Amino acid sequence: MQDHVERARERARRRMEIDVLPSWYATRGRRRALATVGLAAMSVFWADAVAAWVLAPDTRMFTVHYALLVAASVVAAPVIVLLKAATRGITSLAERYLDERQVGERLRAHSVANRITLVLIALATTGVFLATFRQGPEGEVPAFAVILILYALGMTHLILPLFVAAWRMPDPPSPDE
Repeated sequence: MQDHVERARERARRRMEIDVLPSWYATRGRRRALATVGLAAMSVFWADAVAAWVLAPDTRMFTVHYALLVAASVVAAPVIVLLKAATRGITSLAERYLDERQVGERLRAHSVANRITLVLIALATTGVFLATFRQGPEGEVPAFAVILILYALGMTHLILPLFVAAWRMPDPPSPDE
């Protein structure tokens, strides 16, 4: 079993060395543009939770949910692949495959992402908590909306360190330096 896990990790490390469309992430500006597109796709998960909350008793809620989920996935998947190639997998590879600089970058990316995620958790908790004080149907929090809020939090927790690492990553030094 251990040998199988080790081979899978080695394959993942080798995949990170392959340049996939390098012109898309060659400069800091392009990496930041990709990270911005990824953040926009991630915000669709949050919009999905809000839409489920607003449309809760209606059956259109599921149509809107699946449309938003597909749209976010179609945009986010290639962005994540490109950003993992751009960052050489510093947020996903095992620590033994990274050098000291990459480990430091990973720690900084996770630190910033965790602070942002903590703020989002506090905002989501406060929103759900305050909604329960309303009277009547407005005071009912749809269970599906809460599930989607948790899903959006989970996706944010998983993906945000990659976006932060790509945003912070400097351009490589010019060849004449």
